Amino acid sequence: MLTNQAVKAARPRATSYKIFDTGGLHLYVAPTGRKSFRIKYRLGGKEQLLTIGAVPEVSLDVARARCDQVRELLGRGEDPRISTAAPVGKARAFENVARQWHTHMRPRWTEVHAGDVLASLERDVFPAIGAMPIGAVTVPVILHALRVIEERGSLVTASRVRQRISAVFAYAMAEDLVDQDPAAIVSRALTPPAPAQHHAALLEVEEARELLAAAELVDVAPVVKRASRFLALTAVRSAAVRGARWNEIEDLDGAAPLWRVPAARMKLKAAKKLDTKNDHLVPLSRQAVALLREIRADIHHGGENMHQDDANMHGLIFDRSAGAGKPIGEKSIGGLYDRAGFEGRHVPHGWRASFSTVMNERGADGADVERALAHTPKDKVKAAYDRSERLQRQRDLFQEWADLLVDL
Repeated sequence: MLTNQAVKAARPRATSYKIFDTGGLHLYVAPTGRKSFRIKYRLGGKEQLLTIGAVPEVSLDVARARCDQVRELLGRGEDPRISTAAPVGKARAFENVARQWHTHMRPRWTEVHAGDVLASLERDVFPAIGAMPIGAVTVPVILHALRVIEERGSLVTASRVRQRISAVFAYAMAEDLVDQDPAAIVSRALTPPAPAQHHAALLEVEEARELLAAAELVDVAPVVKRASRFLALTAVRSAAVRGARWNEIEDLDGAAPLWRVPAARMKLKAAKKLDTKNDHLVPLSRQAVALLREIRADIHHGGENMHQDDANMHGLIFDRSAGAGKPIGEKSIGGLYDRAGFEGRHVPHGWRASFSTVMNERGADGADVERALAHTPKDKVKAAYDRSERLQRQRDLFQEWADLLVDL
């Protein structure tokens, strides 16, 4: 039998081991040194395991009292994993453990991703299983919660939520709260999402030119047309164009005009967003420079005074309305293409595929194309040439692309 002295004296070994008491109660000692009380019992002809709690939060006397409760419930034919909770049961509720996992992972995520993860759990998981002890959450229980998501047609969301539930269980296993991850095998029972759809994109130069020409004839705000042209010329993500600010433009009137997109606004991991060395540098073609100068001239012409001009020149380039400080709508450019007659054929993000396809077919260096798109080139050695040489090669690349798209 166990004694308080034996519990205290138990030391970790290379592999986990157990010291048994009575009635299936035992002390489990992990290689990490973490010690916990567990109960082994049979229900429905199958062996089950229930974790009571960790030492020293749970004493031997409390563990024995809980063991007596379990035996009483089993005598009534009830499942002790669901019918009762340990004195620390609330702390081991699935929602509580999931929030601990979220807090643990939060420093590694961007603010947007962290918010998305928590929102999905609060919306689709906690109402269904949040109050249950994490050890009582079984495969059928998880599958039922995910089926509800599937029934509303959100197959991708169901798959993503399963992954997050599984991650919570992995965290709980590391903390010695559970022995297995029931969400790991649920994926086999889920309806697979439809194959990912590639962004619609025009891959022929003539078609791309036709789109830009047709867009100029659509009755929309001039700022949307200009943003569309700038997006096409720079092949960045549309969010980068919508948030572009004048103070990100360097040497606009000089020999080497450049758009420095801050790492904080790039699609990067949270840690990389904090390092300015990850800023994305976009050498500006003559056509892109002409477009920015055109916008700048309109700002100076429309400004009430020099102070107003100065304020505008530090704000958004593609401001929804002069001085408003609000970017054009997220769907503005896509709507422009639809109205121009290219619905289903090209979307704003498609310019990246257009640029990559056309320039690769014209014999451009693949590493240069990848870096121009802010991708990490696969060939690290080839990508390691001098920064100034790299920028010049990308400048030539963007100029060639611009000459294909827009006549000066």
